[in-house]
Amino acid sequence: MKPLEQKKILYSIAEVAEMFGINQSALRYWEKEFDTVKPQKSEKGTRYYREKDIEEIRLIYNLIKEKGMTILGAKKKLKENRESLVKTSEIVSRLKAVRDELLGLQTQFDTLAQAAM
Repeated sequence: MKPLEQKKILYSIAEVAEMFGINQSALRYWEKEFDTVKPQKSEKGTRYYREKDIEEIRLIYNLIKEKGMTILGAKKKLKENRESLVKTSEIVSRLKAVRDELLGLQTQFDTLAQAAM
């Protein structure tokens, strides 16, 4: 799952699918199964996702792809414990961002150390 690199108002289905490393068809399926995922659609039917849609997809992705739940299980979990899931997702997202930053610093230090040799 890739972080949002730059803030945009709307993201295409291709961009969102790439963020999560999933097929566009999975996003369309989740849209049908989870009524909380409601991308805007153009007159031609092109989907555009807002940040709130992406955050909802992040929750669904976490439950289905990372925790291995079924669609039914994910629906039940979201219905029963949404607030806790949102908080946990935010914490995990922040921790991943810190990890990525630290790994970037480690790479820079390794590069400097090799150059100094």
